Amino acid sequence: MNLYNKNKTLTLFLLSLMFQIPLLAQVGVGTEAPKGADQLFNGKKGSLKRNWTYWEGPRIAASLPIKWEIVDDPVDKGQAVSANDPAAAGGKYGAADIVTKKKYTDFRLHVEFLIKNEGGNSGVYLQNRYEIQILDGDSTTHGMAAIINEQAAPYEVYNGLGKWNAYDIQFRAARFDEHGKLTEKAMTTIYFNGKKIHENVSIQKVWGGPNSGLDGGRNGGEGITNRPGGIKLQAEGHEVLFRNIWIERLKLEKADTDF
Repeated sequence: MNLYNKNKTLTLFLLSLMFQIPLLAQVGVGTEAPKGADQLFNGKKGSLKRNWTYWEGPRIAASLPIKWEIVDDPVDKGQAVSANDPAAAGGKYGAADIVTKKKYTDFRLHVEFLIKNEGGNSGVYLQNRYEIQILDGDSTTHGMAAIINEQAAPYEVYNGLGKWNAYDIQFRAARFDEHGKLTEKAMTTIYFNGKKIHENVSIQKVWGGPNSGLDGGRNGGEGITNRPGGIKLQAEGHEVLFRNIWIERLKLEKADTDF
């Protein structure tokens, strides 16, 4: 076999492997939005104004325009947004949380965050219902990367203070029958800094009461409705920064969020 034929054979073999073996999803800090995804925040003030608003829950104390400050990225070039809204001083969640103007059902979400000080606290809410916790120093079911109050995460995956971290989340919304009765609970798979920490976890309820998000005040958080919801970021009076937030709409027919 001549050199040309050897190279051609090798190329065909490698191509066959590519189509037989599924490529791993790109996850972790710096992951770029795929084509067609919504870039929810790119570090610019215009992006914040265009895509986000205050969540008008029962404890709302802030008023537009959004007071979350655009700051210089303390690690890399570019800018980020700080969750330290003055209306939320003292840990008053629900007073100045921001939520996307668009609403979503099934999706893939990427969020990068940096905690500047010990005990820094915030959260990422899926459909403005289900909180994925951001909390420095806590490894419990109420702590870092936990599906709040239900599923703890391995704390050692956290990069620590002053460093960027990334959540990559695939989410399937709860399902309902034609009468509005809940038939399948919401489900999620989550990577934290590139490591899979939750796989096909069913989320049982909305925690935190009516100030936490949609349906939080309905039947103790178990009265989930079929209303789509936005992505919400929590303000609790802490210097938690966010950047590179994007979301891709999906249609997950089967109860499987693994990726």
